[in-house]
This record gives sequence, structure tokens and C-alpha cells, in this order.
Amino acid sequence: MKQLKRDCKPEDANDRSLPSNSYLISYNDGTKIAHDIVMSSKQADIFDYYYDNFKDTKMVWKQTEGRIQPRLWLEQQEDTGKKKRKRR
Repeated sequence: MKQLKRDCKPEDANDRSLPSNSYLISYNDGTKIAHDIVMSSKQADIFDYYYDNFKDTKMVWKQTEGRIQPRLWLEQQEDTGKKKRKRR
């Protein structure tokens, strides 16, 4: 499981540049209702993480408007951090 945005606004889930397997999770963190955008290959991993950390079974899950394939999205994120060397 990978957290893409933590403590974000629900409107951030409308971004179509997110991966297609990302979810907006709304949960009670003890003081307020918080929203996170996460991605995972299995939804059970997401549930396990939030249940273990917050013990809140009243989570609301909504799939984001992401359209990009997860594999391509990960490659795109990795390429932004690397500079290409010029070959001679």
C-alpha cells in the first residue's frame, strides 16, 4: 500500500492523473474526519492498515477518478526523480 496524499480534500480525488487503483479513504482519526488518497493492488491491504492504526471500522471508500494504469503511473513517478545521462 502506498499513500499518495495524506489529509487532503475530497476534491483531490477528482484528479484524472491518479492511478486507476487509487482510493479516497475517509476515516475518523480521533479528532476529526480525515481523507487520504492511497493505492494498493489489494483492498485488503488498505483495510488492514487503517484498521490497525485507527481501529475505526466506519471507513468510507471511494474509488478516485484516476485513469492511468498503475504500472505506467509508477514508472512516471520514478522517472521524475532521475536525470538522464547523455551517452556519447
